[in-house]
Amino acid sequence: MTDAWLAIVNPAAGGGRCGKQARAAIERLREGGVVVDVAETTRAGEATDLARDAWGNGRRNFIAVGGDGTGYEVVNGLFPAAGAGGSRPTLGFLPLGTGNSFLRDFTEQGAEHSIDALISGRTRPCDVMRLRCHERTLHSINLISVGFVAEVNGLRARRFKRWGEAGYVAAVVTAVVGLQSSAFPMRVDGGTLDDAPLCFASFNNSRFTGGKMMMAPDADTADGLIELVRVGPLGRIELLRTFPKIFKGTHVHHPQVTTAKPRTIDFAVDREVDLMIDGEAERATPQRLDVLAGALVVAV
Repeated sequence: MTDAWLAIVNPAAGGGRCGKQARAAIERLREGGVVVDVAETTRAGEATDLARDAWGNGRRNFIAVGGDGTGYEVVNGLFPAAGAGGSRPTLGFLPLGTGNSFLRDFTEQGAEHSIDALISGRTRPCDVMRLRCHERTLHSINLISVGFVAEVNGLRARRFKRWGEAGYVAAVVTAVVGLQSSAFPMRVDGGTLDDAPLCFASFNNSRFTGGKMMMAPDADTADGLIELVRVGPLGRIELLRTFPKIFKGTHVHHPQVTTAKPRTIDFAVDREVDLMIDGEAERATPQRLDVLAGALVVAV
């Protein structure tokens, strides 16, 4: 086992900005006394493979260098093995990608804050959400969403990715035109089955998504709970009127929005659905969501 940090770098993150800035940021860590080894990814999903192999070889300290997607891949390389007991992994961040939503719970200073945390050894425990699906198990430290927001994210990834920022606008317009509420039947903490139609639902570990959107203003990354935000049926105009309120977190006061803080959620979904998980687009059939309380240590 080594105490050195493994920096897993996604050079393509941030439209290639990460590849240009990572070397200087890592050198600053070394100048501050942090021992860092580097592994660069060359394809989507490789950060997961690198983290999994490194964990199996005894490494316990990791740095995700990129955006939220890089962090997501690293976390899913560490778990489920890291959740089997014993030592916990420590994860730091060099936020050089497009979106860095998770870190916004702790700072607006981005990489400067992260570098200081790694050099000074500042850490805190962090929960990991575990979503068991029919097809596979996924892990999240940010949020998981179904419904409208997940459909927008899926459309952008599948149809409009090459459009850059304009692709997000195109995906929103497409999803709004085809807007319809859907049921995602779920039991919250073993209660009665709720199969009411929803515009979307979000299951949150941290407060922010998409950079500055405060999806779950009351979320706490270390409380052992899921911050559940459910949005009932909305018409197109009401959705467009309400959605901007997410930047201040005031959308939760809308009469069609309900919140809760469960430990577990069991789904009775009988089909693959779009999932937005830590900003990434997945399709799967969700079955059970629970929390691995304090399973990760984060350098923030």
